[in-house]
Amino acid sequence: MTEQKPQIAIVGAGMGGLAAAAALRQRGIDVQVYEQAERFLRIGAGIQQSANAMKVHRMLGLEERLRKTAFQHRARRHRNFDTGDYESEFDMSAVERKFGAPHLMMHRGDLHAALLSLLPENTVHLNKKLTGFEQDADGATLFFADGTRVRAGAVIGADGVHSVVRAQLFGDELPHYTGRIAYRSTFPSTLLGDLDIGDVSTKWWAPDRHIVIYYVTRQKDEVYFTTSVPAAKPDLESWSLQGDMAELRAAYAAFHPEVRQVLAACPAAHKWPIFDRDPQPLWGVGRVYLLGDACHPMTPYMAQGAASAIEDAAILARCLEGVGPSGLPDALKLYETVRKPRASRIQSLSNMNKRNWMRIDPGAPEAKVKEKPEPDWVYGYDATTAPLTGE
Repeated sequence: MTEQKPQIAIVGAGMGGLAAAAALRQRGIDVQVYEQAERFLRIGAGIQQSANAMKVHRMLGLEERLRKTAFQHRARRHRNFDTGDYESEFDMSAVERKFGAPHLMMHRGDLHAALLSLLPENTVHLNKKLTGFEQDADGATLFFADGTRVRAGAVIGADGVHSVVRAQLFGDELPHYTGRIAYRSTFPSTLLGDLDIGDVSTKWWAPDRHIVIYYVTRQKDEVYFTTSVPAAKPDLESWSLQGDMAELRAAYAAFHPEVRQVLAACPAAHKWPIFDRDPQPLWGVGRVYLLGDACHPMTPYMAQGAASAIEDAAILARCLEGVGPSGLPDALKLYETVRKPRASRIQSLSNMNKRNWMRIDPGAPEAKVKEKPEPDWVYGYDATTAPLTGE
C-alpha cells in the first residue's frame, strides 16, 4: 500500500517561507503557509540576490522575471568616505562567468511578490498569529490567536528573528546588540536631481561607519542605501522603525558630497538595530524544524541573510522529496545536517563587518587585504545540486 503524501505547514511568509513553499509544491508536496501579517507591505528596502541564491530562483522558474525587473550592476566599488578615492573596483560581469548565475540588486517587495506569484491564492493564509504548537509521533498541531488550529505532518518555522516556533522549541534567546544601527531606504531616483550614482554598487568606508548605495530596478527609477553607524541600543529590535533623517544626515556630514546629496534627497528612512547571535545548536525536534532567520539570523555585512534562507528552502524540498509521512522526522534531520554547517559559517563570518571580507577583485593591492577573500565557497554553492550530506 502506497503511503500518502505528507502535509507541511510553514509558519511565516517571508522570503524563506515562500521559497520553501514553492520548492515543496514543485515536488508535489502539499504545503500551506500561515502568516501573522494582515497584508503584505512594500516597505522600502533593497536586497541582493547573489549567484548562489539565483541558482535556486532558476530552479523555481523566477530567474527571467528577476532579470527583467532587477538592477544588474556593472561594478562593485569601495570608496574612501571623504576623498572619494577608489579603494577597489570589481567588474561584476565576471561573477556570472565564474559562478554560473548573475548577482542582482532589487527591491525586497519585488522579490517577495515574485516568490508569492508561484503559489496559488489558497496557499498563504494571512492574519494567522501563532500562539503555540503541540507535536506527537504522527504530526503537529498549530494554535493561532484567532482560535483556529491546523494539523500537519510537519511544521517549518520560518517566522523570523522573533520566532515563536524557536522560542517554544528551545526557549527565548539573548541576542547581543552590536552597538550599530542600519538606516535604510528606497526612494524615487528623480529626487537625486542631476546626481548620477552610475551603474554600480558603491560602498563608502569611514573608520567607524559605512554606507552602501545602488539602484534596485532595471529602469534605475528607485535608489537604495543602507548604513552601519554606531548608536545607543534602542528599546525594540525591528527592521521597520522610523529613522530620524536629521540624525542620519549628521552622522554622515563628513562624507563625500555624493553621499550627502543622496541623504539630502531621501524623504524618509527606517532604522534597524543590528544584533548578532551565536549559531543555533539545533534547528528542530521531531516534526518541527526551523528555517531562515528563525535558526540563523545574520547581520547584513555579507548580504547573505535572505540568500541563506532561500538555500534552506531548496535543500529542505530536496530532503523531503518522495518521503512519506512516517519518514518526515529523518528527512528533517537530514535537512539540518546538510544546512547547518554552511549557514552557521556564514552567520559567524557575517558578524565580522570587516572592510575587505568577501572582496573578490583580484587586482586590488595586497596591502589592503586584511583577510584572504574567499567568495567562491559562498557564491559558487548550488543548493539545487549540492550533495545531501553534511559539510
